[in-house]
This record gives sequence, C-alpha cells and structure tokens, in this order.
Amino acid sequence: MSDEPTKPGAPAPPGRPRRKPAAAGRSASRGSSASGEGPASGGKPFLYVVVCAAGVAGGVGKLITAAQERNWDVGVVATPQGLGFIDRRAVEAQTGHPIRSAWRRPGDPRPLPPPDAIAVAPATFNTVNKWAAGISDTLALGILCEAYGSGVPVAVLPCLNAAQAAHPAYRQSLERLRTMGVLIGSHEPSAQPETGGADVFRWEEALELLAPERAP
Repeated sequence: MSDEPTKPGAPAPPGRPRRKPAAAGRSASRGSSASGEGPASGGKPFLYVVVCAAGVAGGVGKLITAAQERNWDVGVVATPQGLGFIDRRAVEAQTGHPIRSAWRRPGDPRPLPPPDAIAVAPATFNTVNKWAAGISDTLALGILCEAYGSGVPVAVLPCLNAAQAAHPAYRQSLERLRTMGVLIGSHEPSAQPETGGADVFRWEEALELLAPERAP
C-alpha cells in the first residue's frame, strides 16, 4: 500500500491479500524516494496516525511520542476539518514529516513511506460511519478504505459523545469494522461534548492494540 490511495473513480485493486505483520521489513525499492513511493524511514516500521476533528485532537503529540519511544517512525494524516484541531508546525517538527490532508497532484512525489500500520485517533462519528460504508471522499478515508484490501493493520480510538454513539448507524459501523479486522479501542462516549473526555482519552491504547501485529 502506498501513502496515496486510488482516487475516487479509479479501478479498485483485486481481492484482499493476507494481512502482514506491522513490523514487516520494507524493501529498498519500497522505501526509497527513487521508487516514487515516498522517502525511506531508516528501517523502522512506519505508522500513519489519522487525526479527525475532535476536541482531543490537539493532544496527538502524546501518541506520536509514545510511538517513537516504541521504535515507530510516524507520519500524520489529518482529515480536512481535523487540520484545524492540531498545531501543524509542532506536529511536523515532532515527526519530521509533512502532515498529509489533500490528494497529491499527478507527478508530485509521495512525502510519506507506505504504512506498516495505521492508528486512527481520535476517530469521529462521521469518519467511523463513512469508513465502514466505504466512502472515500478525503485522503484520510481513502487510505483507511484501502488498508483493508492491502492487509495493513488498523487500530481506531473513537471519540464522540453519548448522543452520537446511541445512533444505530454507529453501532452497525463498529460491527462492520470489526468484521474487517479493525482493532477498536475501549474509550467510552462522553456525556460532556464540550470536553470530549480529553482527561481520560488513552492515546497509548492504539499502540497496545497494534502490538500483537508487530510480532514476527
């Protein structure tokens, strides 16, 4: 899987391959800039952190730090609305990579290596439902939709309020994602939408969920 999914309307890739461990080594051709698939990451497994527009998103640096301490190289992909919830300069300085949010133009270089795993944190009501329905109208959703077919492990930490979580479409979306092999966090919906449960949001849980996928 590249960092750029197939744009809407392009032919879909054939059937889903077997899931590979997140720590699977990246070949020289896959990780090099010359291949057109993004810069190399120094031999470390590469984690995409997909950030959505939730109140806790500003704390994504905690997840980046925790991932780097576990020997991940990290790149951030934000939804268009999610960009407004994070400190772009601080995140790019911390990761050493540009934040992705929009589609590349044809011929532009890929700024990120292909992912070995993906953490969606925080994941909003909108993103969870669109993803489960196979809607690919942003770069972030395109990457998530293609992850299933590419066998890339994905962990998601939903962050929404209790009223949204009560909607039957949300429960159905979670069930579909589970059947797709997506690893879902345990964060409880917040009864206080203004805080979003930021004081109890466990960023590290995404890495804990992905840990078994890194086993050789």
